[in-house]
Amino acid sequence: MSCGEPHETDCEEVLDHLYEFLDREMPDADCTKFETHFEECSPCLEKYGLEQAVKKLVKRCCGHDDVPVDLRAKVMGRIELIRSGQTVPDHDVTAAGADVPSAAE
Repeated sequence: MSCGEPHETDCEEVLDHLYEFLDREMPDADCTKFETHFEECSPCLEKYGLEQAVKKLVKRCCGHDDVPVDLRAKVMGRIELIRSGQTVPDHDVTAAGADVPSAAE
């Protein structure tokens, strides 16, 4: 999507990283670029407003469940493996062999 107008930050870049902006998971300088873009580009501002509303709705309806500590640890462990470039196993290596069938099966 593009509004057809030239911007310092391209519409496609803004929309590709919209959730990073919404979640404040980008550097402040990038946030400032996006805020400037939204001031100049009404289609992107509209998309931002829609995604922000959806995010608030999901938080209100689904944001009350606590994530189990062990699940969070497993997910974070996998993220770290991926970030470090290591191969991610197809099975759960944190369960101490729980996924390995026994000889009796």
